[in-house]
Amino acid sequence: PEGTMAFAGKYEFEGDENYDAFVQKIGLPSDKAEMGRNCKIVTEVVQNGNDFTWTQHFPGGRTTTNSFTVGKEADMETMGGKKFKATVKMEDGKLVADFPNYRHTAEISGGKLVEISTSSGVVYKRTSKKIA
Repeated sequence: PEGTMAFAGKYEFEGDENYDAFVQKIGLPSDKAEMGRNCKIVTEVVQNGNDFTWTQHFPGGRTTTNSFTVGKEADMETMGGKKFKATVKMEDGKLVADFPNYRHTAEISGGKLVEISTSSGVVYKRTSKKIA
């Protein structure tokens, strides 16, 4: 399909910016916020055309999986474990999703997975390097 980036692969957390300000802004409980700080999350993306399975593996064995098709409403789960419905769109090679209280984009840039979440002007950026 036109404009589809190759997202498929496994990516390991490398660094982030503005984490504390962002989790405060979205009201993430402090225990969850602590867990996620500098967390070596491994993100695994399986892509089949416009169908994606996006799994985050947390240290300690917890995983979160969101499956979606670009342009169709899907059941999703937030960082904090809340369930909601969202339609993921593809804009300029980026995946864009509106979560309940933030907007999330993901793109492959320089071989890395770059995810940006924006909530009321606070921009949280997470970079992960490809490991598989």
